[in-house]
Amino acid sequence: MKSRILAAVAVLLVAGIAAAVAIWPSAGPARAGQVQPIRVGVLHSLSGTMAISERSVAAATRLAIDHINAAGGVLGRPLEAVVRDGASDWSTFAREADALIAREKVEVVFGCWTSASRKTVKPVFERHDHLLFYPVQYEGLESSPNIVYTGAAPNQQIIPAVKWALDNIGRRFFLVGSDYVFPHSANAIMKDQIRSLRGEVVGEHYVLLGSSAVEAAVEAIAATRPDVILNTLNGDSNVAFFKALRAYGITPQVIPTISFSIAEAELQAMGSADFAGDYAAWNYFQSLPGEANADFVAAYKARYGEQEVVTDPMEAAWIGVHLWARAVESAGSADPRAVRLALQGKSMAAPEGAVSIDPHSQHLWKSVRIGRILPGGQFEVVWSTPKPVRPLPYPGYRPPHEWDAFLGRLNERWNGHWANPGATPSTVEARS
Repeated sequence: MKSRILAAVAVLLVAGIAAAVAIWPSAGPARAGQVQPIRVGVLHSLSGTMAISERSVAAATRLAIDHINAAGGVLGRPLEAVVRDGASDWSTFAREADALIAREKVEVVFGCWTSASRKTVKPVFERHDHLLFYPVQYEGLESSPNIVYTGAAPNQQIIPAVKWALDNIGRRFFLVGSDYVFPHSANAIMKDQIRSLRGEVVGEHYVLLGSSAVEAAVEAIAATRPDVILNTLNGDSNVAFFKALRAYGITPQVIPTISFSIAEAELQAMGSADFAGDYAAWNYFQSLPGEANADFVAAYKARYGEQEVVTDPMEAAWIGVHLWARAVESAGSADPRAVRLALQGKSMAAPEGAVSIDPHSQHLWKSVRIGRILPGGQFEVVWSTPKPVRPLPYPGYRPPHEWDAFLGRLNERWNGHWANPGATPSTVEARS
């Protein structure tokens, strides 16, 4: 059954965008009289368990590059995308990031999804004093002058979602996630918050990234009967998880789930029937009103097919490319150091609404939204903030040095990695 599910997922992925993102031809060296292009790197998983999420983000990145080129490029020069496959493997991400900077001579890299991949490439960008635009919501607990974070910080996704659940659903929570740094860190933040608000965590379970071995997690959920499931599973483990929930009779009406890494593309690839009625927390949904969003959705469908959908990380990737291009124009140079200075305070009217770069953290001010999953795979917004929220990468439940120590314990536990490299899922972090 698992193989048939994954085969169907693969077919859906390939049908819309695989051909567009797998091979993007290089323009090669400029000939005499030609304008030299500005080379930009795109580094995402085009294969492996994370391809279900990252292919579409790579496609949205390329769309933004094409959009800028159609308007005349940057500083009168076209952008040339140099695409590399991280292959859902963290050492591959680090190797390809180094190659993009040192060999391909790109001026910026747009890429990564998992925090494990980002943390693995972070030293590469810092060593080269280069620039990465990271488009995905994450656990925070990090700051780097060489990374611009266009996805949500924890106070722009997971923290408001937990507060909303406490106010609207119930006080007993079960936490389930993939066995790497984002879910462990996000769950530590959520446990601190739940305890501070006098809620209760009745269970916590981790699944190896890409694994379909979800039975123990679902059995624990069935046994503890929480009011809410908080889901930080990533990749195609979600297919097995939600099918197992339904097999146990756990529907959204019985125990609702709030997911932090499931968006429209995952729903389309996995089939939305098993997800309808549950919730997700993001900053952007395809269903948002407004001209900027309508134009973005229409452009993506025109480029990749009317059947395609857009998601929060795709929109955050789009934002990143455009903010970078504006900073290059302001700096008069694509040099990463000059661009970093020019980025401070940059803003734009994005598909999600107004966003701006916080000069203290290189994260974005963003609005927060919670959506209910509809049968067709879109979202109905049930709650949102009235205005953009300032990013706070380090939640105030612990001082930064304690969060750093927490991350250090995870890294040591996984033998210097940012994901569990073993065959056995982690037990709950004893000192989280």
